[in-house]
This record gives sequence, structure tokens and C-alpha cells, in this order.
Amino acid sequence: MTDPGVGGAGADWSPYGRLRDAAEAYFLHPEIALDAISGVLGRRRVRGFTLERVVDLTEAGASVWQEAAVCDGRRLILWHSEELADENSPGGTVLDSSVQVLPLDAIGHIGMRTLVGRDERGHRVDRGVYLVLATATPHELTAAQPDPDAQPPLAAAKIRPESFRFSKSLDDGGPGQIARLIDFGRLLSRLVPVG
Repeated sequence: MTDPGVGGAGADWSPYGRLRDAAEAYFLHPEIALDAISGVLGRRRVRGFTLERVVDLTEAGASVWQEAAVCDGRRLILWHSEELADENSPGGTVLDSSVQVLPLDAIGHIGMRTLVGRDERGHRVDRGVYLVLATATPHELTAAQPDPDAQPPLAAAKIRPESFRFSKSLDDGGPGQIARLIDFGRLLSRLVPVG
């Protein structure tokens, strides 16, 4: 990896091979993210990761949502944070930081779609990637129309499994982060147990 130099929060994290360096370049609160993730990792090694940041403009000002997805070879560790308005806190906001740990054998489906194009010289260009990880854990249950011809009439429901979505594009992350997310999706695809 080349040393991309020092950048402020929001700098491109893709040149950094180490989670610590990438988080420090990209997140507004890297110390909080790294503390939460390392508390779960313990002595296990990071095998791959992807990072995300979204800035929302609201009436109260800008709000930043941050996420890290980290794989240690047997678990997917998901950290995210969001700034919340809190008039009782100095500065008017607090950071809601949370960690979720998912054993890789809980992932029942991985889907990855890439948008591939060509540049002016006809060379391949990855223009975007969408990665979906779905579990068997029910996330949402909604009533559905029962079959009117069924005797006796049966209640019907649609179950949506818990899933996690990640995306990068040339406008959102650039080619380096697209490549890193593709690598992350391929790593998880190799590591998720079959059957």
C-alpha cells in the first residue's frame, strides 16, 4: 500500500490496508469506532473491512452517519454511529454508537452486483458495486392478502429477513472504494460456511 498522506475526516480510505489508518482518515470519531470494534475483536486479526459515511442536512444542521463492517474470519462486526440532537449536551449533540456481531454462519445469502463500463480508450471501468448480506433472522413481518380461494381462509404474512446493504460508486467513494468493497464481498463469499 502506498502512503496517501494525511487527510481530514472524509478523506479516501481505500489506500489504507489497516483498519486503524483507514478509520483515522475517514471517520469523524475514529477513536470511538476503533474502541468499539477492538473491544469485540480482542486478539483476532482483521481479515477485511469496508467503511461508509453519509452526511444528512437537516433543519438542525448537518448530521453524520458512519459505519464500519469488519470481518475477522468467523464473525462480521458491524459498527455504526449517528449524531443525535441533545439540547442538554455541550455542543447540542451526542453520538449514538452501536456494535452488532453476526457469526458468518448466520449469513444465508450474499449478493453482489457490479456496474461495469468502459473508459474513452475502451478499458474496463468498475462504475459501482452493491453488496447485500441476508440472514435467516426475521427482521420485519407484514400482513399479506390471504388467498380468497383457500378453504378455510388462511392468514398470510410476508417475512423480510434481516439484511445488510453496502454500496459504492464513482460519485460515492470513487474507484478505490469500489475495488475495496468488491474485495470485501469476495472475502465474505469465500468465508461464509456452506450448508
